Amino acid sequence: MKSIFRHMLLFLFLLNSGYSVAQVLNDRNSLPMEIKGVVLESDTREPIRGVNVEVTAGAYTTTDMHGKFTIKARKGDELIIRHKDFETVYHTIQSNDKIEVRVESNDVEDSNYKFSKRKPKVTFNVLIDSAKAYLKTDAKSSIQFVADALSESNSKRENATAYGLLGDIYVHWKQYDLAVSNYRISLQNKEENEVKLKLANAYKLNKNYQESLETYNRINKKELSNWQVVGLYEGIGDVQQAIQNYDESIGAYNQGLQLAQNHLITPKITDLNSKIAQVYSQKGELNEAQNYFDKSMQLANTQSKRRAVEEKVKVADFQREASDFPSEIELRKQALEDISEIEQESEIDNESPLTPQKQNYKIGDAYARQNDYGNAITYLEKSIEEADTKEDLIVKKDATRKLSEVYRSAGDFNKALSTYQDYVDVVDKLYRKKEMEISQAAKFSADLVAKQNRINSLESDRELSESKYLLTTEQSKRQKIIIYSLIGGVFLLLLTAVLMFKYIKQQRLANNLLALKSLRSQMNPHFIFNALNSVNSFIASSDERTANKYLTDFSKLMRAVLENSEEDFIPLEKEIELLQLYTKLEHFRFQDKFDYAINVDEKIAIADFVIPPMLLQPYIENAVWHGLRYKKEKGQLNIDIVQANEDEIKITITDDGIGRKKSKALKTQNQKKQNSKGMGNIKKRVAILNEMYKDKVDVFVDDFQDEEDTGTKVIVTLKKD
Repeated sequence: MKSIFRHMLLFLFLLNSGYSVAQVLNDRNSLPMEIKGVVLESDTREPIRGVNVEVTAGAYTTTDMHGKFTIKARKGDELIIRHKDFETVYHTIQSNDKIEVRVESNDVEDSNYKFSKRKPKVTFNVLIDSAKAYLKTDAKSSIQFVADALSESNSKRENATAYGLLGDIYVHWKQYDLAVSNYRISLQNKEENEVKLKLANAYKLNKNYQESLETYNRINKKELSNWQVVGLYEGIGDVQQAIQNYDESIGAYNQGLQLAQNHLITPKITDLNSKIAQVYSQKGELNEAQNYFDKSMQLANTQSKRRAVEEKVKVADFQREASDFPSEIELRKQALEDISEIEQESEIDNESPLTPQKQNYKIGDAYARQNDYGNAITYLEKSIEEADTKEDLIVKKDATRKLSEVYRSAGDFNKALSTYQDYVDVVDKLYRKKEMEISQAAKFSADLVAKQNRINSLESDRELSESKYLLTTEQSKRQKIIIYSLIGGVFLLLLTAVLMFKYIKQQRLANNLLALKSLRSQMNPHFIFNALNSVNSFIASSDERTANKYLTDFSKLMRAVLENSEEDFIPLEKEIELLQLYTKLEHFRFQDKFDYAINVDEKIAIADFVIPPMLLQPYIENAVWHGLRYKKEKGQLNIDIVQANEDEIKITITDDGIGRKKSKALKTQNQKKQNSKGMGNIKKRVAILNEMYKDKVDVFVDDFQDEEDTGTKVIVTLKKD
């Protein structure tokens, strides 16, 4: 039985790191309203009949042949619209305005819906202000306003504003990976130092500590305000503290503290003194920690009552770690008096460390550590009573367990047993509550991801529409040229001969393009299959977080691959970015097998050179999968790009793996066929491209060294147009 409770408690402690998502229904006592609406297909605006329409309060109806419906609902009720052919739509009733629901059927890749209440078109700034208003209360509505704002955006500056606000929303709702993605998109549209600081903080919250430090260090401090520079040093200190680089953390905090003192930024002076004290405490240098806590306490007392109490609680926690229980008890009693005053002005959330139930519990625990069981029982009972009143099951659980232990230590075994039974009952209630919160949090997170996917889909659709328009325009121009050429050919035999010559040349070019397209279509599935094998290994080992992170990077790589899949040549800069991302993924998969370096000669004018897409990736893939993977010691993969002369660069891919001969001996018959096919495709592509573009690319493959692991060297020569 003890083992079962122990595992249950461990599970509950793990759950405590989550958060709950509460939805509050407003104006439940208002009179029912008659809500009218219509459901239409998005593209054709055809009405959809037989759609299920219901209200959470219980009302139900369906749409008629005109797609219209009428239903009774109160303000705050949730309207649910279901049908087998489109994604379920949810909408919170705010007024009796007529509602129009436009949907796309499920056979479209990303189903969409959009509510429109027949009102005048709103501007970008109004939508952004609305998103800010809902940021802390309704994440889904706030994100929807941002999505609407993006559809009204007319500039990169407005795009940057919208995506930056999306990042703020996700930070508040603790979706840090999504926050990072949107801050980066914002910076791609327009670089702003405020967004860079937010990105660095989001990296830290997502535990991408190195990325956070790199982002902080890349910011030009001369372009920041004094407040922002102090915040930058504070952020660096936070990251260094998180990775336990305590000396570097104290150094960064002190730089921020010095600047804050020079410019009289009082709130930051208090915060930084407190943080320096905490780091010294973690280092075990208690005297230094006490000195800085004394400063922070003195400064906090000159600020708001709430800030002063927060600092008292931090110092009390420090005294607890130092086993100075009398000082801890005195500080917590003072904090309790201040908390009672604060509660008269504003409500304190149960997650705050300032709740009276938490302070009473810690006072009771401090008395128990001194074997003062009488006072311990008194304060623990107060804690349980407060926690019961405020429905704080976590503190109630801890206080009840501690009270049972105190009764047992005091020799009152009957009360110890009775209190322990109360503790078991609280654990059971807390378990059920956490189960429900986990379910709500999962749905909430899924909803946010779905909305983000819709925003990404809208952006992709817009880019695709622009591409289709340009393509249609270009096709129209070509058709006119052909018509005029045919008319001229009727009168001029010479022109007819010229046109025939051009036709033959175009046919030859078309055949080459068709062959290239066929070869690319064979290469992409081969690449995707191998990359997905790496993802599968993480999923098989139940490492979901690593798999998610790997999939995020993989999706970026795939998007780049697909964007370039129709091009004969792409800028060398894009190919280098693709190689960096691909090599990073392979290294992530085989960290213990090899290290890598990508070196680009700074003298190269990268913008002057182009390269066939996916030309270098198969050689890197072979180096990793057939050379380095089987090496006994950790290997090295190098990609060097140097300028041979003014019109020519050399790309050298070297590895110190087992070499081609040993690799061939290890392969199965199936692997030999696959490798032969992949390398054969590359040779055919190079041959066709050189025929079309006059010997633009040259590839040479040889052994890298004469040692036991001979390795492989691939030299790709690229000529300028």
